[in-house]
Amino acid sequence: MTSTSASGSGAAGLVLFHGAGGDRDHRLFVALENSLDIPVGRINFPYRAKGPGRRFPDRMPVLVDAVEQAVEEAAGTWGVAADRIVAGGRSMGGRAASVAAAEGRIEPAGLAMLSYPLHPPAKPDKLRVDHFEAIDCPVLLIQGRRDPFGSPDEFAEHLPSIAGPLTEHWFEANHDPPAGLDPQIVDLVDSWLRGL
Repeated sequence: MTSTSASGSGAAGLVLFHGAGGDRDHRLFVALENSLDIPVGRINFPYRAKGPGRRFPDRMPVLVDAVEQAVEEAAGTWGVAADRIVAGGRSMGGRAASVAAAEGRIEPAGLAMLSYPLHPPAKPDKLRVDHFEAIDCPVLLIQGRRDPFGSPDEFAEHLPSIAGPLTEHWFEANHDPPAGLDPQIVDLVDSWLRGL
């Protein structure tokens, strides 16, 4: 697949964080790194960086610390301003990046939230939206319509709280879209990055 260049956009880099059960080598992250014309940082959270095997995720404050540190390090490594870096990731990783942005720990060029976990499966009352109104940067949301972490109707109720401009894309998929959708997702991310 040939991806259109993202160079020259307001985004000078993309830093991605994995979901609770994943790691930095998720196939979509690798596809993005191989396809985009801006640098991509694939980051392991501290609990995953300890090595292989099942481990419980760190608490959100630790995850947010890791997001802040990774964005700062990426800015230094790439020689760009931190506010030209887009942060995000899959599920828990996207959530942690969004919390970091809402708390002012990072001031990203945008947030790429892939399979955002609106609530735990079968627990629609435990919403993860309290910080939405403090997100004032551009947001890309890519979700599966059959995701048990949040239905389209549930998202429709809470997404208007996001203060920044929102771009949504929905697929007929669950929480982990199949590999066959990766090229489309890569193109969507690339197109959005070029528009920042």
